[in-house]
Amino acid sequence: MREFLILKLHGPMQAWGGHTFEGIRPSANFPTRSGLLGLLGACLGIRRHESTRLQQLADGIRIAVRQDDIENRPIVKVTDYHTVKDARAQYAGLKSHETIQTWREYLYDAQFTAAFWMLPTASFTLNDIEAAVRKPSFTPYLGRRSCPLSRPLFEQRVEAATPQAALSMIAPHAGTIYSEEGDESMRKSNMRDVPLYYQSRLFAERDWYVSGGSYVSE
Repeated sequence: MREFLILKLHGPMQAWGGHTFEGIRPSANFPTRSGLLGLLGACLGIRRHESTRLQQLADGIRIAVRQDDIENRPIVKVTDYHTVKDARAQYAGLKSHETIQTWREYLYDAQFTAAFWMLPTASFTLNDIEAAVRKPSFTPYLGRRSCPLSRPLFEQRVEAATPQAALSMIAPHAGTIYSEEGDESMRKSNMRDVPLYYQSRLFAERDWYVSGGSYVSE
């Protein structure tokens, strides 16, 4: 048996960055690894430039996320159109455009349950993570700063053999599970959501194991 930290991700809007192109900013259908590591990093007080601490967090933690089945409340994906004055021409630069257009996707009425577990070599412990989400150093948000939480993140700690079993213990007990741990009987979904902290805004690909619920391809 292993120990899992369970968090609830509830809010009127969520946005979990998918593959971007120029001003088009899509959202994945569920919280990405990069987004969840950013959320935990904010709670722990790790700043964006602290690459070593961010990498330590990423190397030691594994994640499973369930898109909770909520009766009569399907997730709605909406695109919001923006114009941005003085937007930076490059992420790390000072040169700016005069005005740009962007199209940003949001998930409305989505509710997710996330399970986290630590590897034996991890630099952080579940106690560190739990303390941080109970009393975060920086304000956590659901993918973008415009997406606040509608309830505290912490749900409970549970012991289970697998992340899927851990999530099955938490209400509403149903939904599609995307896990970094699974077996060959499960479907797979490939995503580019592994942050490369020493190369700004670059991500590596990997597979999520998908089980339960109605699977929606990325």
